[in-house]
Amino acid sequence: MPLDPFQCRCVLCHDYGDRHEADRVDLTIIENVQQHGWHVVMVPGDEVGPGFAYTIGLAHTHGAPELAMFGLDVHAMHRMLNQVGAKAAAGAVVADGQRHPDVVEGHQVALRNVDLRWYRTFFGRAIGFYRRPPFPMLQVLWPDADDRFHWEEAQEGHRASQPQLWLPPSDHPVGIWTTEL
Repeated sequence: MPLDPFQCRCVLCHDYGDRHEADRVDLTIIENVQQHGWHVVMVPGDEVGPGFAYTIGLAHTHGAPELAMFGLDVHAMHRMLNQVGAKAAAGAVVADGQRHPDVVEGHQVALRNVDLRWYRTFFGRAIGFYRRPPFPMLQVLWPDADDRFHWEEAQEGHRASQPQLWLPPSDHPVGIWTTEL
């Protein structure tokens, strides 16, 4: 669901009186959104859990949903999010339920809406940029070795590799993605 550009509440569209408080990361995000149309936040994996990455600015610049990806190398996810983001920037509609080919080494990815209740857990910098949800967010899901997704009898190990953010947190299977909740 694209945002009406007049409803964007981001820090570029509105002066909240606190721009002088922006830290170096916030300033980098703002600069990238202004220069490139969006920014990709990369959160590397660590002893707590796998890495993830997400965009900030696609909704502001292109009226397209922000994108999030989980469980792969953050640099690979950065490239893949940029590929899908470039499609949106070129005018393609990216929406829940779509599949896009050739994003993951010759495989398709699937897009699913992110339940709003996950935003504070994973997308703090986006909340800081847009100031508060809702802003549209899609999870970009990658398939298992047999090109199956979570909801298609995917391999068991694959099911744990990415969260299922289209589910409310209370319905999500317990695992590495829910330990912080």
